Amino acid sequence: MAALLREEILSLALESIAEGVYSLDGKGRIAFWNKGAERITGYSREESVGSSSSEDFLGHADEGGKPVRAEDCPAAATMSDGRARDAELYLRHKDGHRVPVGVRSLPVKDPKGKTVGAIEIFTDRSERGALLTELETLRKEVLTDALTGLGNRRYAEISLGSALGELVVGAAAFGLLILDIDNFKLVNDRYGHAIGDRVLRMIGWTLANAVRRNDAAARWGGEEFVVICPRIALGVLAEVAERVRAIVARSRIGLDDGRKISCTVSVGGALARRGDSLETLVARADERMYACKAAGRNRAEVGE
Repeated sequence: MAALLREEILSLALESIAEGVYSLDGKGRIAFWNKGAERITGYSREESVGSSSSEDFLGHADEGGKPVRAEDCPAAATMSDGRARDAELYLRHKDGHRVPVGVRSLPVKDPKGKTVGAIEIFTDRSERGALLTELETLRKEVLTDALTGLGNRRYAEISLGSALGELVVGAAAFGLLILDIDNFKLVNDRYGHAIGDRVLRMIGWTLANAVRRNDAAARWGGEEFVVICPRIALGVLAEVAERVRAIVARSRIGLDDGRKISCTVSVGGALARRGDSLETLVARADERMYACKAAGRNRAEVGE
């Protein structure tokens, strides 16, 4: 009776915390999935419990956007060698976009010290950046893209104008990335505009979560997005561009009939120069983006 009561108290405690928690049994199957895990991933307990860790339905990717093999995800690796682990990864939300998480996995051992399971605790590290924070604070719907919740073109132009003005008086260099979804017209033609809107939301949310904490992602219009990157060197701008490209390429949405839709983006970037206007800066980033299109799409190129 006392053991049963302890289990009930533990279960209630795990359901009340914000972090996602799940456990694997001795066969590597998910045995417990709390409400925090449901909120962060979009997958219900019914969809998750009983799944095998080898299925890797969360599609883990590292911070560079590279996929993590199912057997190397923290909980599965801890099951294998009995060692606790910490990692920072991207998981794939049920809606298709990527979510950055901090992960800690712990072994579950029997009285003889044999590993018989594992527990993984993960925390949502989503940072929508200074743009979304300001949008939420000001609550100016006129500056928000209704479909994605990101800033719209007007907000991006205001932000770029302000950054260019600060550059004139000695502020640190900033960068601009322009992203265009590859072959997006084919998505609309094949699946319809409702699915096309879902793809735009997926890519917008993935983009907002893939950039640095103080970067600002916005929808430029149609299937184009921009990222404004303050206080950045050319090498770091290239890293951000490649990370965004890789993480978007590994995101997807699922249709009711089981089909999966994924898209890639071509990314062009430029560092702002003193004397730049909005038009000249956008033109250099645009030129590199179109060069990526011409070179085969799903590429990133940045320059000064």
